[in-house]
Amino acid sequence: MTDYQPPTALPRELLNHAEMRAAIVAHDFGTVFSLARDLAKISYSKIAAECDIKPERVGSLARGQGRITSFDKIATIADALRIPGHLLGLARRDWESATAPGHTPTASAHITSTTRGGSETVLRREFFRASAGAGLVLGLPELAQIEAGRQIGRDVPEQLRHRTARLRRLDDILGGGDTYRVYLGEYQATKTMLREGSYTEETARGLLSILSEQAQQAGWAAFDAGKHADASSLYEASHQAATEAKDTALAGNALAFLAYQKVNADRAGGIETAAQACRTAGPDAPSSVRALLYERLAWTHAVAGHATETERALTTAGSALSECDGTPQPDWAAWVDHNELQIMTGRCWTELRRPLRAVPVLEKVLTRYDDAHARDKSLYLSWLADSYLAAGEIEQATTITGRVLELSAGVASVRPRQRLTPILQQLTAHRELPTVAEVLEKART
Repeated sequence: MTDYQPPTALPRELLNHAEMRAAIVAHDFGTVFSLARDLAKISYSKIAAECDIKPERVGSLARGQGRITSFDKIATIADALRIPGHLLGLARRDWESATAPGHTPTASAHITSTTRGGSETVLRREFFRASAGAGLVLGLPELAQIEAGRQIGRDVPEQLRHRTARLRRLDDILGGGDTYRVYLGEYQATKTMLREGSYTEETARGLLSILSEQAQQAGWAAFDAGKHADASSLYEASHQAATEAKDTALAGNALAFLAYQKVNADRAGGIETAAQACRTAGPDAPSSVRALLYERLAWTHAVAGHATETERALTTAGSALSECDGTPQPDWAAWVDHNELQIMTGRCWTELRRPLRAVPVLEKVLTRYDDAHARDKSLYLSWLADSYLAAGEIEQATTITGRVLELSAGVASVRPRQRLTPILQQLTAHRELPTVAEVLEKART
């Protein structure tokens, strides 16, 4: 491995090119492949062979169609193109230790200093913005091995909370199929610390709170990966740990996760669990937490077909968000903002079969939603496609369904495909339309 120099290795000059750096850090491999061909004369066929990707897929990515989010495939591309691990949020690659300092990877190339998409200043600004958003696990401290009886310092819970927050960013880019084992490992390590370490009562509460947070994180990844039994078990463990820690906000969120999972099979039970989540967190919970829990209560009512109760819960969530005054919010709920509330509003009206209310909301908010969040955007677009179908707008629904297929390609999550299945089934009734036939064919391949 370390002695092999692939013909696709990027020259040092190209790795330092501002546009290439921005694309690498943002995991925009379509742009990486396009720049490699245009600036280093590395053909798509060579890239396809070394990265174990179909040639037509390489071309599609280079045209901006789809993304690569699988951890294994990202690692393969890093090795094939000799991209240092730290640029992609990976560990140092085996071949890096075999490359002497100052050595330039060999590849016949003529590098031009001009950029393809604008001024160097703009590209540098994009690079730094992408670096801040996609740094992910760089610089994370290693977890110390816990020996039986070892004293756990009072600062350890806060260190673990910071680590957990950093690792949560993986969910912005990768699906649960890629993150589940990472998150589960963090949860199990903290369980070991609690079981085998020695600590004060205050530190114990802090560790239990972190354990609850990690269990929710692992449970969400399990749910996203289709491991529903694992998800339920982790949510229940989270609720128990939060209750022991007297962390009512986290205890409420654990119940909300359970409600979100339960409602499809047991509507009354899902609604009651979601309502219990709101009661558990209470009126003194941080505003983002209250907004999150009432959003999920709204969703359970929407699934049950309760329009009035849905609107009431969404209004309460909006009121909670309006109370945000700059007070620090828990990291696990800090992503809840007015855009998120609008997305949930559109989803609820879609579920209630009110396309005239759902479509304008979803159309507006999704124009501001970055394609880098491929899993989430594909899911949210699926509700928009669903609403267009309900309104009888077949062409619009078809166009958006095609976009969902592109965005969700390679995402390690079962949910986009689950959401698309009934939509595709409805579209088969219109397969005589060329655009529908094309999307149905794309779904099959």
